[in-house]
Amino acid sequence: MTANKIRTLDMVSDSSGMDDFTAIKKVKNSEDSDTSSDNVDEDGNKLTKMARAFKTIIECLGEDSGREGLESTPMRAAKALQFFTKGYCQTVESVVGEGIFNEDTESDMVVVRNIDIHSLCEHHMVPFSGKVHIAYIPNGKILGLSKLARIADVFSRRLQVQERLTRQIAQAIMDSISPKGVGVVLEATHMCMVMRGVEKQGASTVTSTVLGSFKDDKQTRAEFFNLINCTK
Repeated sequence: MTANKIRTLDMVSDSSGMDDFTAIKKVKNSEDSDTSSDNVDEDGNKLTKMARAFKTIIECLGEDSGREGLESTPMRAAKALQFFTKGYCQTVESVVGEGIFNEDTESDMVVVRNIDIHSLCEHHMVPFSGKVHIAYIPNGKILGLSKLARIADVFSRRLQVQERLTRQIAQAIMDSISPKGVGVVLEATHMCMVMRGVEKQGASTVTSTVLGSFKDDKQTRAEFFNLINCTK
């Protein structure tokens, strides 16, 4: 009798414990759901504010923001600008993920050329686009090749100046895998020079950043520039 009672009490206790665990899990799931919902609401509020601002800009230009061709433009423009600057919502760690691998290398240079980049000039908020060439000499670790392009996107999808963008890409690679050296060259055309101001078609801007052995070793630096300039 006593044993049965004890067994029954244990079962009640276990059941109660399970109920507590389930309740805690439900609360956590509810909190996660609330956080996700809050993020969605915040994004929606930002888009709405941006759309109102675009509507005001359109009207200040002398246009009718309510006509058929422009009626939905404010929200479309807000969503486009949000995409153009999505780098603010990304980190190097998140885009690299598990794309770092151990690899024994000795003075081998990894070069990825002609990576497309698109950004917005922070001075006029008009586009500049071009190609970035990235090289590094591993020091026991390598990056998945696509991760180099993703790192470039993290920083290019923001309001930028080309000089800072070039250095940020190089420094991010240095911080991610501690290579012996990094070299980055970026060539771009700026619409602020083409569509306005001096209006010079065909002008391009080239910036470079060299770190580690690329900065210290003239031969390494020369090899890098030769590789990115070869035509084959």
